[in-house]
Amino acid sequence: MKRLHRIFSLLVIIGLAITFMGCAANSKRQSTGQYVDDSVITSKVKTAIFEKPGLKTMQIEVKTYNGVVQLSGFVDTPQDVTRAGRVAAGVDGVISVENDLIVKN
Repeated sequence: MKRLHRIFSLLVIIGLAITFMGCAANSKRQSTGQYVDDSVITSKVKTAIFEKPGLKTMQIEVKTYNGVVQLSGFVDTPQDVTRAGRVAAGVDGVISVENDLIVKN
């Protein structure tokens, strides 16, 4: 009976270890906390861009991964590319901005 109890305890410990390792972040995958933080940053950047007159938020896509914001889509002028990048960089939690916006012809 004691042996069965030890085996069961060992299996529970192994199961918990595997579960916690599955929640850990690695270079290819975010932890749950990082994902939530990035979602908040994305929302803040979208809001900040929306509040800037002249920037069309429906044509600017924002993605965030580990605090790095990627802007993509189309804008009307080169100045809009620069403005959107500055706005995104000014949001709390943004580590850097990859500005892949394209000026429409």
